[in-house]
Amino acid sequence: MSAAGKTESGALHEIRFWSRGADARRAVSKDLTVSLRKTRIVVVNTHPIQYFAPLYAYLSATPDIEITALYLSDFSLRGAVDRGFGRRVAWDVDLLAGYRHVFVGRRWREIEPFGLRATFVPEVFAAVRRGGFDAVWVNGHVVAANFLAMAAARLAGLPILMRCETHLGLASPPPKRFVRRPLLSAYFSLCDAFLAIGSANRDFYLAMGAPAEKIALVPYAIDNDRFLRDARLSPQARVAARSRYGFREGRPVVLYVSKLQRRKHPDDLLRAAGMLAAEGLDFDLAIAGSGEMEGDLRKMAGALGLANVVFPGFVNQSEMPTLLGAADIFALPAEAEPWGLVVNEAMCAGLPIVVSRELGCAPDLLREGENGFGFPAGDFGALADALRPLIVDAGLRAAMSRASLEIISDWDFAHCLAGLRETLALLPRREARR
Repeated sequence: MSAAGKTESGALHEIRFWSRGADARRAVSKDLTVSLRKTRIVVVNTHPIQYFAPLYAYLSATPDIEITALYLSDFSLRGAVDRGFGRRVAWDVDLLAGYRHVFVGRRWREIEPFGLRATFVPEVFAAVRRGGFDAVWVNGHVVAANFLAMAAARLAGLPILMRCETHLGLASPPPKRFVRRPLLSAYFSLCDAFLAIGSANRDFYLAMGAPAEKIALVPYAIDNDRFLRDARLSPQARVAARSRYGFREGRPVVLYVSKLQRRKHPDDLLRAAGMLAAEGLDFDLAIAGSGEMEGDLRKMAGALGLANVVFPGFVNQSEMPTLLGAADIFALPAEAEPWGLVVNEAMCAGLPIVVSRELGCAPDLLREGENGFGFPAGDFGALADALRPLIVDAGLRAAMSRASLEIISDWDFAHCLAGLRETLALLPRREARR
């Protein structure tokens, strides 16, 4: 777990967050922590999440913030069938270290927390109401426990911080589309601040009526320190890893890592690979993950006569940096993707990225022609065009690798801390009930 090694505050609120550079953000008052007493924040989550737990530990390691996570279920720890992966999944990294956590409800050892009924856990109300907290942080707007937590916060006079991953590019069916804005506007009117994960998410809050002055950037970040460290393979380790995954030495490897679902379009990568192979390009394509399309993808690779495709299967969190470190190019052709945190992971491994512009992360992490290329989701010809220059030009890959590392270094937990501190500083101060 990475320690809170960066203590400078660099947060700017409102739109200034996106218009000023990293140096300007870091230049903002360095003594903010002195003016803040220890603030106790309770965060409601359905279950321990591999991307969120390291952030909670990082925040809790600071002198001015303490995170308590309320979990409705332990299914990501005990192992349960993940519907997207189509298999039993238990994450193999420690998701409970470094921060306070409480499993609430009578069935947390049994339930899978999906849907309003499964996430209606009455004990959340009392846990928030009587916990002696200073603020309540809720994630999203389709979890029943969030409504309970917000009701408790209102009765206790606690500020509510909203953080969701929705953006305007995510399509809604017509009936839902017509009622979405009035319902979400009413829901968001109960919130005191909004923790935007990126530019597209900020625009969503604004479209739903959230005041700009209440929005701060708390970026969707991963444990950069772990991935930067563990993906940096020695030449010998890289050769060994490539051999283990079935990559051919001396050939660039295009890597896909995600659930094998239709909305993520892994089949478009096979079609693009067929086009590029027909041109005589020599490379490998690795499609890592599991899910509903796995069997079809294997058959499709055979039908296309692609001998350069490997399927590493499901890759757990502890192994992910090694897989990324063994590859040369990362591709994610998904649509209807709220963010795509695997892109953060790939950039920490120094990979150029080829991603559909529909990804929630694209406006912030993709710099066209600098660290990768974008294309419209579903257009495998455009995907092939985006991959081609990176496959044939090792110098371009190296330059874009450096750019990915530089960009992702400014999208980390330190900036999450800065944004959260800025938000807390703007909220009315009060003593929570002890």
